[in-house]
Amino acid sequence: MNIDLAELLTHPAFMLTVILGLDMMFGDPVYRLHPVRLTGNLLSWYETKLRNSGLNSKAGGFLLVVFLILSTLLVSTGIFKVLEYIHWSLSWFWYVYLGWSFLALGDLLAHARNVAEAMANENLPQAKLHVGKLVGRDTKLMDLPACGRATVESVGENFNDGVLAPLFFFCLFGIPGMLIYKVVNTLDSMVGYKNERYQDFGWCSAKLDDFLSCIPARISWLLLSGTAAMYPQLSGINALKAGWKDHFKLPSYNAGWCEATVAGALKLKLCGPIWREGKLAHNVWLGRQNDREGATVRDIQLANSLALTSTLIVTGFVILVLCFSGFLPIFSR
Repeated sequence: MNIDLAELLTHPAFMLTVILGLDMMFGDPVYRLHPVRLTGNLLSWYETKLRNSGLNSKAGGFLLVVFLILSTLLVSTGIFKVLEYIHWSLSWFWYVYLGWSFLALGDLLAHARNVAEAMANENLPQAKLHVGKLVGRDTKLMDLPACGRATVESVGENFNDGVLAPLFFFCLFGIPGMLIYKVVNTLDSMVGYKNERYQDFGWCSAKLDDFLSCIPARISWLLLSGTAAMYPQLSGINALKAGWKDHFKLPSYNAGWCEATVAGALKLKLCGPIWREGKLAHNVWLGRQNDREGATVRDIQLANSLALTSTLIVTGFVILVLCFSGFLPIFSR
């Protein structure tokens, strides 16, 4: 009986179901010892040591990537092995906890709902406050439609980074795959900037993140377009066309696929002028020229529904594949 229970609970399909359920019920756990926050702290420590050693170039950035991936992978695997030695259920809880920490759908939808609620109450300061938790741009000049537009963009962009890509790497490599992707994504978000400080040092992080997100971003385009076709209020054809036509317009190698697809699905113009630290970062529109520029509360709700339904579809597909094909992720345990 014990063996049967262990096989059931440690099966990747069951683990994925539990992880998604935890994320939808409770969102991302928020506290000081969160794995992603600890990874960020370790990254900063490595960066300081490398720079103090005179390694400010691409070589230093490459070493940062290698050290951080190896450190986090060794620590997480070491904890798993120790807990597994004590009892298989402890290692199971550890891996489920990590998977829950690396999936960000629940928090993404909750933040978007907070913006929508503030917009419904016509509370611009509150809307700006919640938008500031979703995007890394200036919010001072935003009106309510601009807050809505930024929220819809964030749901689109983060659907790939926070949901589909982690699921993709879980399918291939289990929890270690999710871990490596989130480490690289954290590296890109912290040092992958094209400014004087990180132009060379963050080059490896940015390129590796582009590489890992490449296939999931294009799957997102097809998935979101197909899901949009299921909603009478959305347009799957527009989503497919906009994703293909406008995906290259953003500085990010992969973000344009999701954002342009969502723009087409909702028949909106997204992005436009974006300001960071008082400077115009870029001024590019995604979507058809004659579509609306500002997003409404209803647009945010539809964007959330699109992301949630797409997640459920792809998760259901993955679970079926894992259950009936005999295929299991490498390092599934």
